[in-house]
Formats: sequence, structure tokens, C-alpha cells
Amino acid sequence: MAKQLYLIKEGEISLKGLNRGFFEKRLKNNVKDKLRPYHSTTQRQKGRLFLFVDEDCPAERIERALSTTFGIAGYAKALMCQKDTDVIRAKTEELLSGLDGSSLKTFKIAVRREDKSFPVHSYDMACLLAQTVNKVFPHLSVDLRNPDLTVHLEIRNQAFLYTSDSPGPRGLPAGTAGRGLLLLSGGIDSPVAAYTMAKRGVKLDCLYFHAYPYTSDEALEKVKKLASLIAPYLNGTRLFVIPYTDAQLNIRDKSRADATTLMFRAAMMKTAGRIVAMEGMQCIVTGEALSQVASQTLPAMAFTDSMSDYLVLRPLCGSDKEEIIALAKKIGTYETSILPYEDCCVIFSPKHPLTNPDRQEMIELYESLGMDEFIEKALLETRIYTFNGNGEEGETFSLKDKIEGDIIEQN
Repeated sequence: MAKQLYLIKEGEISLKGLNRGFFEKRLKNNVKDKLRPYHSTTQRQKGRLFLFVDEDCPAERIERALSTTFGIAGYAKALMCQKDTDVIRAKTEELLSGLDGSSLKTFKIAVRREDKSFPVHSYDMACLLAQTVNKVFPHLSVDLRNPDLTVHLEIRNQAFLYTSDSPGPRGLPAGTAGRGLLLLSGGIDSPVAAYTMAKRGVKLDCLYFHAYPYTSDEALEKVKKLASLIAPYLNGTRLFVIPYTDAQLNIRDKSRADATTLMFRAAMMKTAGRIVAMEGMQCIVTGEALSQVASQTLPAMAFTDSMSDYLVLRPLCGSDKEEIIALAKKIGTYETSILPYEDCCVIFSPKHPLTNPDRQEMIELYESLGMDEFIEKALLETRIYTFNGNGEEGETFSLKDKIEGDIIEQN
């Protein structure tokens, strides 16, 4: 079967040293996972990956995969041919024949001669290809600074031709920096936090606290939609949905009114820590930004951190709301996040919350609430939804079944 060829430009990966192969292998696997069931192969050359995909794989699917895979600085559909000037010029005509030149006014040629044994130097090769461009589009003039069209030629083991490339998301491949658990609410911030940490190589699953009937089924569907929207950047994810009504009612009934939000956050950290331990993860990720709300002051976050045995990462801590909103719009989660279905923290929040809590006093208050039994009960009733690297929903199962299945596998 004929293959489509895409040239992939590595970003930060190219700066890695002896462990560069580890990052490149993960990048290749992440791309291939998104393209299944279509067959694909990759070849690595200096600073480049060349992706070959079945001809019947839709171009939209390939480009969606490449545009959401961290570790890619840019990509372009390319043509490959022999390292012969006549063949290259003929292939250039083929490349240009697929373009609409009516809106173009200027062009330039960019030649990268990695194979120094190729007898024609870069400048001379650029002149030959410029003649080919003028043959196809005689109305175009040269502009080396801001051209409408750039024809790229890379001389390697073969000759590779492409026009302007598309930007990738850069960063490091998801999964190269370990695994974590995202506290995913229905708001704007947490999906952006997921994107930001995935860009640094963290593979994330998601945890949502559902307090039905105080939070509606529409709120749950909203969170599932958000999980599907961020799943391509995470190279697939699982959404743990934990029923938290009884736990939150216990806090509401037994806690000081002004401390209820802090107690909710403490219980969430404890619960998240249980899942992190079960799944062999290394961190918890939240969408908190410093001083955005009462529970996100330094003393409040210091208290909630004290409830976790694991590293708590807050990638948005220094961002303002406008910056977060802009990134939410860029990754496509904003419109879903602003749907009017509130999460459990908003519904149970006090009118006058503490902003400067005493840590030891809060720890003692939390210990008086007897939350362990509520957390254990909630964990046994947790449902897990799966989303692949294209954001498509897969199987659903219970955490209890997963735990029992793991025990059976171990035995």
C-alpha cells in the first residue's frame, strides 16, 4: 500500500544528551498510538522524524495527531525522491501542482544540505528550484524575508520536499516525566493545568468529585467532555469519578462553617493520594492559582499540601485569569468550561471562608471529622471512564473491579 509521508521537526528533544533515544521512542509511540488502526512507521535522521502512514488514513486525522503531540516543534506533508537534480526538479513541479497560486505573490527556496557529498551546493540548488517555481508560477517574485510561499528541500539519505510547515505544540512527549493525577473540576483552570503539565512530559489521569444530586448529571457530562478534549494532549487519559455526596455532607454537618471549603480540599487531597498510591503515580496536579479564591491563599494551600504524602504541582500558580482563559481558548476547552453546571466545591462553599487559616488548628479540625470511612466507601463506588489519544470514549469500569482484577493478576 502506498504511504503518506510527514516530516516531523523535533523541538526540545534535540537538546537531550545520552537519554535522547528515550524521548524519541516515546514520541514515536505516542504518534503511532493516535494513528491506530492505520499502520505507520517512523525513521529517524538528524533533527527529524519521518512518518510513513497508510494512504487511506485521512490527512485530518494525521494532522490532528501531530498538532496535539508534545515533543513536536513542527510538521509538514512531504514528498521524497532520489538525490538527482532532474528528479528533484520534477518532484518540485509535482509538489507545486497541488497548490493554488492565484493568491501568491512571492516565494523563496530553503535548502538544507545534510549530505555534504551531494555535488550541488545549497545556493546552486536553490537557484535551480527557483527556475522550477517560475516555470509553474511565472508571476511570483522572490522575497527572502516574508514570502507567501516557501519551498523546502532537505538533502539527506534521500531528497525531501515540502512547503510551509505547521507548528507543533513543542514541549516533551507525554509520559517522559512520570505520571500524575489531575483534580479535574468543571471550571476553566484545571484543563489548562493538565495541558501545561503534559507539555512538560507528565502523563495524567483525572479525578472528579461528583456530589449527586447537589451536582447534576449534566455537570458530570461536562467533565467527561473536558476529559475528552484534553485527552489528545495527554495521549489518552482515564477519568476517575468518585461519588462524594456523603463525604461532603459529613463535612458540612461537622465542620466549622468558615472552614468547610478547606476541609473539602483536605479530603480531596487524601482521596487523591489513595489513588496515586494504588496506581503508582508520583504527583497530584491542581488548577489552583495563587490568591484567585479564598482557598488558594498561601496559608490555605500550605494546609491542603500538608494533607498529601505526594508532590502537589500547581502549574497555574503564577498566572492571571486572562492568561488562563487565553490558553483555554487555544486548546478548545473554554466553551465547555463555561457551561452553567457547577461543581461540588462551588455549591458547598461558605459565605465567609477562611483566608488565613492556622495550619495546626485546621489539621486538628480535619482529624475530628472521621473522614476515612467516607473516603473508603467512595473509593469502592468510583467509576473509571477511559479516553484514547484521539479523545474517543472507551470502556467504563469500577475501581473496585480494577482492584480485584489486579489482585487476581498478581496471584
